[in-house]
Amino acid sequence: MKEIYYENVRKITDFKDLLNQTVELYGDRPAFKFKKRMYKKGETPEFYTMSYKEFKHEIDCIGTALNDLGIKNDENVALIAKDRYEWNVAYYAVTTGDKIIVPLDKSLPDNEIISLTERSEAKAIFFEEKYLEVMKKIKDNKLSSIEKFICFDFEDDKDGILSYKKMIQRGEELLEKGDTSHLDSKIDSDKMTIMLFTSGTTSISKAVMLSQKNVCSNVMDLNKVIKFDENDGMLALLPFHHTFQSTINHVVVYIGGFMCFCDGLKYIQQNLCEYKPTVLVCVPLILESIYKRIMKNIEKQGKLKLVNNMIRVTNVLDKVHIKMKRKVFSQIHEALGGNIRLIVSGAAAMDEELAKSLSGIGLQVFQGYGLTETSPVIAVENDHAIKIGSVGKPLPSVEVKIENKDEKGIGEIVVKGPNVMIGYYKNNSATEEVFSDGNWFHTGDLGYMENGYLYITGRKKNVIVQKNGKNIFPEELEILIDHIPGVKESMVYGKPTPDGDLDVCVKIVYDTDAIKDIMGYVQKDDVYNHMKKHIAEINKNMPAYKHIRDIIVTDEEMIKTTTGKVKRHEEIKKIL
Repeated sequence: MKEIYYENVRKITDFKDLLNQTVELYGDRPAFKFKKRMYKKGETPEFYTMSYKEFKHEIDCIGTALNDLGIKNDENVALIAKDRYEWNVAYYAVTTGDKIIVPLDKSLPDNEIISLTERSEAKAIFFEEKYLEVMKKIKDNKLSSIEKFICFDFEDDKDGILSYKKMIQRGEELLEKGDTSHLDSKIDSDKMTIMLFTSGTTSISKAVMLSQKNVCSNVMDLNKVIKFDENDGMLALLPFHHTFQSTINHVVVYIGGFMCFCDGLKYIQQNLCEYKPTVLVCVPLILESIYKRIMKNIEKQGKLKLVNNMIRVTNVLDKVHIKMKRKVFSQIHEALGGNIRLIVSGAAAMDEELAKSLSGIGLQVFQGYGLTETSPVIAVENDHAIKIGSVGKPLPSVEVKIENKDEKGIGEIVVKGPNVMIGYYKNNSATEEVFSDGNWFHTGDLGYMENGYLYITGRKKNVIVQKNGKNIFPEELEILIDHIPGVKESMVYGKPTPDGDLDVCVKIVYDTDAIKDIMGYVQKDDVYNHMKKHIAEINKNMPAYKHIRDIIVTDEEMIKTTTGKVKRHEEIKKIL
């Protein structure tokens, strides 16, 4: 029997059921908190809130108006915008109206937006004004299936583009006249309701088909192992189109908590102090940035030695169950709003040192692991299951096994459960490729299990296989390289040699400010020599086949997905 730590988890069958239950339980509670305007640091912001009843009313208005526009059940509706309240309304209006939502990455270039709207066969699209020019191109594109364009920011309909605000009004009028087409729509929780394009770390992104059953199983599972409640509030940091964030959005609705919006990554600390959320969901890149900023301020105040000493003392007290970290490091916690009780990190592997450092100052971080194809969480740490270096234990409904293990017990992570996708849209060969007997889904990730905990070692496609049969996991070396002073990020890859083998090489992006602190100046040749010296030290402690033979040093950012993963395929193509 899988561990379930919180038994009183209510059952939800689909998103309509989720919303109806939440309105009944928490209808008057704030679902969203907003600032009236951008405030300078130090100013006291004014807030307004949107209750769950008001939120659902707007969802029903938009859903009813969509039906009136002729968007039929099972038709696809695309959505592209930054994280904002209207994004959530559109998402739920589509999915609770028995239609299919196609959330698009807000950072895509125009040509990809055009391509994905074609591939998705969407009949309508919700968007913000920023995308107006590309929408005009789509309108003129004869291959596009989109018939209705709905802009979140228009006050009135114009030039064939509909106003979201006018749609709310139209929906209200229809509801008052007795139109119950949206309210009465029946949801089949087993069929595709979400079409998500993968982040494109390979040349052609695949369209993942998820059902409401997939996502709801993940929402319930997360509540079985992590203690959330209606007093929790979350500051949205990840893009909503990303499965990790959108599933957590459903968790917030499930518990009757509130959501607030980040004004931009440089305003995270200010927003934390303004909204005082209790839960953060983010990627390691953001956590690392927050931690570095905290420690830099401590260093400026000349208190670094004192803080390090107090971490050692409170770590000892922790072992005898005397919890003093929040009290001892109260100033650090106040700088983050004072209410953060939990940080959930996912979408990329977290460095063990960062996890220990955050834990050292009393920030509870649970690391999770999953994929778009698994709705997305497969495993996550929790209060009862924390093991730094692991990604926790599999969720209660999820089975995990390791296939084709090597001598160290490392093999491919294969999973089965109600959270696993239906398949890839109109791509039977890709679907068959990732499923094996009994609906086991092959993640393409490598790892091992130990005492019930799952450990990730790398991506199957990234492994460098040499002629002698030796396997090198790039991620293993990158962790060591990223600890070199002045390194911002790194990517280890295999470079073909004339004799048909692969040399282990690395591309290093250096942090200009950190190099200035180390050297007092930034001179590329000297930065290269600094990195080369440290790589030589790493090589000394490695077997010869893992030695890094060549390095590239640059201050130019690598090509990344919106969650901070390096697009290896594109980077290697650029290098080679």
